[in-house]
Amino acid sequence: MPEEVNRIVADHLAALLLCPTEASLANLSREGITEHVQLVGDVMFDAFLQNLEVARKSTRVMKDLGLERNGYALLTVHRAENVDEPDRLAGILHGVGDSGRRTIFPVHPRTRAMFAAAGLKSASNVRLIDPVGYLEMLVLEENAEAVVTDSGGVQKEAYFAGRPCITLRDRTEWTETVDAGWNALVGTDAAAIARAMRDFRPDGARPELFGDGHAAERVVEALSTANVSNS
Repeated sequence: MPEEVNRIVADHLAALLLCPTEASLANLSREGITEHVQLVGDVMFDAFLQNLEVARKSTRVMKDLGLERNGYALLTVHRAENVDEPDRLAGILHGVGDSGRRTIFPVHPRTRAMFAAAGLKSASNVRLIDPVGYLEMLVLEENAEAVVTDSGGVQKEAYFAGRPCITLRDRTEWTETVDAGWNALVGTDAAAIARAMRDFRPDGARPELFGDGHAAERVVEALSTANVSNS
């Protein structure tokens, strides 16, 4: 993935590396980077915990949409590799439709434009809504029966929220969530999507992969005590 190429370049140039997960540490070690490396946790998890409390108190999205906890799947699709290829997007829509699960689909403008251009339609069990804000999205993720997405960030938020994640890609940057049994990679195969939406429900423990919600404090401490060269 392009993001991974960029990460490797940046990591080999960096004077201080602050890692979100144990897997990140292992990746660096395999690449020969062992100095000026610290495990701090993921600041995105910090933000999730802080903003989820705000979202619960300040949003009405569940009531406005007439939703109940575990009463729907949440779908997001926006990556160019899926949206710009009508056959892949059609496969996703067919799979979600064939699952029979009630699905809420905040539609990205890029995706809605492709719907119109390719003449695609969603099944009756899929409710298309306008894009929602960050706080509303957190509430929708927390209460979904499952999250179906091609977003890297939403994959992580699903894990934070303890929701099964079904990823509409063939690979993911967050391999830890797959290894933990909480993320299923299904690509855009309609049958695989429908099967996962019906059956994929993790039953094991959910490891604390991304820290304890205090990563930002560790980042500040690491920066304040760092003894690295600027050259």
